[in-house]
Amino acid sequence: MMRATSESDVTSIAPSSSSPAVYYVQSPSQNSQDEADKCSSSNCRSPLESPSFPRTSLGSLSSTAASRISGNRRRWNKHYCDVVNEEKGYCDDDYYYEDDTVNVYYSQCRFLVLVFGLVFAGFCLVIWVASRPYKAQVNVKSLRVNYLYIGEGSDRTGVPTKFLTVNCSTSMVIHNPARFFGIHVSSDPVNLIYSELTVATGQLNKYYQPRKSRRFMSVSLVGEGVPLYGTGMALSSSDERGGIPFRLEFEIQSKGHLVGKLVKTKHTRHITCSLIISSKNTKEITFEKNSCKYV
Repeated sequence: MMRATSESDVTSIAPSSSSPAVYYVQSPSQNSQDEADKCSSSNCRSPLESPSFPRTSLGSLSSTAASRISGNRRRWNKHYCDVVNEEKGYCDDDYYYEDDTVNVYYSQCRFLVLVFGLVFAGFCLVIWVASRPYKAQVNVKSLRVNYLYIGEGSDRTGVPTKFLTVNCSTSMVIHNPARFFGIHVSSDPVNLIYSELTVATGQLNKYYQPRKSRRFMSVSLVGEGVPLYGTGMALSSSDERGGIPFRLEFEIQSKGHLVGKLVKTKHTRHITCSLIISSKNTKEITFEKNSCKYV
């Protein structure tokens, strides 16, 4: 037996059997987070807070969306950091590569400079050693006495003594045997000495002499009124007996520039010649082979 359905039953069943209304929620972005906070603080009500949609469902959906956003953000940040680190690695590799290239270049330059310096030093040493035997050769030829006078008088303090005045000149030949370089020739004062007393002096003018050449030089020696003091009597006695013993003494310096002014060679020859001069005889005195010593 079928029971008639009343209008009140239909009215009571219809709401319960009908499906609930569907609401769509847009995930909050980072920019709208502040607005959401404001809305929640001011008790704003959204359709999701209706009695038919529980508050617990809203919290679950919000946490799910937030976790999805944070997961995407972490993946994006990880990808960005990987790209930045990779580019930084490339930059560091380029920097270290350029730095290594510069270091290798400077090392090669220093090595080449060192090799060149050693080769140049060896070359200069060989030239210097090869130039050592080439000393300037000096040969004193003669001495001419222009006049020699022995007198008596007083010195500046009034002490009576004998005086000697002499004027003479000596000639010599200087030979440069070097094949590859010229020499600069100079001398110490050329002295005429009697009993360790210099009675006349002269100077050889400095000059340049080319390689493998000979040069004739003449030096004038002059002594005016040289006081003899205690040696005056012995000098007068020697002159009366035929001649006064003198000694000609000087040094010759020769300097050669082999490689500019970097490599030089220098030699010194000490010359000593013995001779006898008479005031009565002013002939030219020729030096024998054994009359002079060359050191």
